[in-house]
Amino acid sequence: MTPPVTLRVVRPGTPQASASQDAAHSDFARDMLAALASRPRSISPKYFYDAAGSAYFDAICELPEYYPTRTEVAILRSNAAAIASHIGPHAELLEFGAGSLHKVRLLLDAMDRPAGFVPIDISGEHLTQAAHALAQAYPGLLVQPLVADYTQQLVLPEPSAAGKRVGFFPGSTIGNFNHDEALAFLRMACHALRGGALLLGADLVKDPAILHAAYNDAQGVTAAFNLNLLTRANRELQADFDVSKFFHSAFYNAPLRRIEMHLVSRCWQQVHVCGQHFEFEEGQSLHTESSYKFTMASMRALAQQAGFEPGQVWTDSQQRFSLHWLMAPR
Repeated sequence: MTPPVTLRVVRPGTPQASASQDAAHSDFARDMLAALASRPRSISPKYFYDAAGSAYFDAICELPEYYPTRTEVAILRSNAAAIASHIGPHAELLEFGAGSLHKVRLLLDAMDRPAGFVPIDISGEHLTQAAHALAQAYPGLLVQPLVADYTQQLVLPEPSAAGKRVGFFPGSTIGNFNHDEALAFLRMACHALRGGALLLGADLVKDPAILHAAYNDAQGVTAAFNLNLLTRANRELQADFDVSKFFHSAFYNAPLRRIEMHLVSRCWQQVHVCGQHFEFEEGQSLHTESSYKFTMASMRALAQQAGFEPGQVWTDSQQRFSLHWLMAPR
């Protein structure tokens, strides 16, 4: 007999989900107003990920120029058995910034009797759909999606297994944080996973031409993803951004080892957000994302500073991307 699908999730429309959505909107309003009032203007990339933004990002991951996803997937596929042996039997996986839950299937397929899976993402609608599809594909696996901002203090469900609790943080999302933010996240993860480990994806320093192409694709999908932030603000924050008066700009800042994404004003203009008035000069930008690139040594040093014990590293033949096994002491 096929085991039943096991999915525990706060459904949209319940008081808990509504409260979570209201809080997310409040955070977005607060952070957008703070960004527009500051100089230079900058906002967290976590606000990219409404339902539309999450769909755009899924499309970005399929683009020929966007090497990180296919490279990381190839590393996972080639080394799934070795990674699973590190994870051990009856483990519970916890994925930060879960997205569409495609990569984790490579781990689940290789693992020895995985006991549970907790995907965490800020986009509730997208997470619920992805978690339901995963639960149907893995009957008997306890799937407990958690709609939350994993950069904040997390209240995690009780561990579902006697095995390790292992975190999974793919996609080099760690690169969206500055040094202090990355260190704070890793310290939180080290505490949450104590006695287990974190499998962390980190994009590596490489030829700037490869990086430029990855964030300036010929089809303009990344540009649409970036501009969708303004569309979301118009819908959720009573804003009146004229999206056609902004353009997407992405470039590699070599001294800081990071890609920067900006929304640049094409002209002088006025905008209103939450009843407040702001002006943009021609050429003035809103910095929407940084994507830091690492050496393998710099990533290991950062993890060690956060309290992890760095272990094995898996990479591709061109050393474009890396997966790090980081042990969390008890």
